[in-house]
Formats: sequence, structure tokens, C-alpha cells
Amino acid sequence: MRTAKDILQQKGTQFNFVKHDATVLEAIGLMKAENISYLIVLDKSDKYIGVFSERDYAHKVILEGKQSSNTKVSEIMAIHLANASLDDSTSKLMLLINNSKARYLPVFDGNTFMGIITIHDLMREAMADYEKGRQDLDSHQIEFLKSHND
Repeated sequence: MRTAKDILQQKGTQFNFVKHDATVLEAIGLMKAENISYLIVLDKSDKYIGVFSERDYAHKVILEGKQSSNTKVSEIMAIHLANASLDDSTSKLMLLINNSKARYLPVFDGNTFMGIITIHDLMREAMADYEKGRQDLDSHQIEFLKSHND
């Protein structure tokens, strides 16, 4: 079974970062320009401190009547997300993301931030597992039929 490390390696290096003191308007503009739904929030030392997403924007800016131009990303970002480690299996990742009702899962190697696994990454994993299982079943059926037709 694949692990968080495998998924992150397949995704490649993530560049969707924003500083904690950026305005929400700046962050939304970056997300639009890059066609992405979340940003990894970094502190002044470039260390991971949270995730800013379209959902945070909708729930904590629009619905609360805040102004995008003067609200800082750090004021509304998600900071208490479930965390994963590089060795966690896709099954464990799916449980973590489902139980936390989150869409983003920060992955750490000890205390070192390694990247984000999204609910969409896990959906792709599940679809690939399903397809592989279906192909394996087809192969076994063909083998069975050949061995019983001889």
C-alpha cells in the first residue's frame, strides 16, 4: 500500500505558499492566478503554521462581513488540522481526513513540514486502487477460464 511519502513524491514540490501577514485579498489573488484552492501559510521564518483555503475565505471573511483588503491570512487560516507522517498508509490518511472533516492534511517528518495531502489526492489514490483491483480481477478470470477450458 502506498504512503504519504509516495503521494508527496508523485505530487512534486509544492510552491503554493503565502506569508502569514499577507492580506486575504493578496492570498485570493495568488490562488486565482495559480488556479489552486489552498495556500500553505508560513511564518516570518518560513516555517509552516497553517493552511488558508477558499473555505476559510467563504466562512471567515464573506460570512462574517470582514474586508479582504485589511484581514490578514493569519487571522482566518486553519491551524488545528490533523497531521500525518510520511509513513502513514493511504488508508490511515483517508481515516484522518474523514474523521477530522478537513480537506487538507499536513504531512511531517518528525517536526519538519513536508507538504499537504488533499482530499482530492486521496480520491485519486482510491480510484487508482479500484482500477488496479479491477484489472487484477480481470486477469484472474482470464487465467481461470483458460485453465478450465483446456
